[in-house]
Amino acid sequence: VRRVGITKAANSLQQQKLIGYHRGHVTVLDRAGLEAASCSCYRTDQRIYRRILG
Repeated sequence: VRRVGITKAANSLQQQKLIGYHRGHVTVLDRAGLEAASCSCYRTDQRIYRRILG
């Protein structure tokens, strides 16, 4: 992944007030909003993680 791609994605999430991003440090500001903005694979992975690790 190129840095420019990370910067664009982080800026988009920051504009939506989902994260704070500064010099490589990320702060989640709105977890529910971030989860809602994620792809369906996040929820699938989350279910698998919970099933395996409890």
